[in-house]
Amino acid sequence: MKEIVRINHVGLRVKSLAISRAFYEKLGFEFIEGPIGPEPVAVMEHPCGININFILNGSEDEVLNVLMDVPNKHTGFTHIALEINDIKAVQEKLAELEFPVTEGPITVPSGAMFLFIRDPDDNVIEFHLPAKLAN
Repeated sequence: MKEIVRINHVGLRVKSLAISRAFYEKLGFEFIEGPIGPEPVAVMEHPCGININFILNGSEDEVLNVLMDVPNKHTGFTHIALEINDIKAVQEKLAELEFPVTEGPITVPSGAMFLFIRDPDDNVIEFHLPAKLAN
C-alpha cells in the first residue's frame, strides 16, 4: 500500500508508567502526555521522532516475555530496533547507565552491527548500526 509513509508509533504494554518513563528518559525519550484514554496510554517521544505509546495495564504477575523467553515461540513483535550512528558511544552510555547488554555487539557479513538490551518489563530493544555507517 503506497499510502503508508512511516511507522507512527510503537505500542508497548508496561507494568509501571513511573519505572518505564524513568528508563526511557535515560535513553533520551521525552514524556508527552498520559495517562489518557480508556486503556490507559502514556506517550513518550525521542527528539529523532520515534514515538512510544505505553499501554499501562501490564500484569504484575507476568514474569516472562512470552515472545522471547519460553521454548514455545509465540507469534508477535519481538523487539524494537533503534537505528544508531555510533555503536561505541551507545555501549559507553549503556555501561554508564548500568543497562546490561543482553546480546552483542554482533557484526553481520554486510557490516551492520547491533546489540540488545531489555527494558524494565523485559521488552527487547535493539540498537542497530547500518552497514553504511559502520565503515
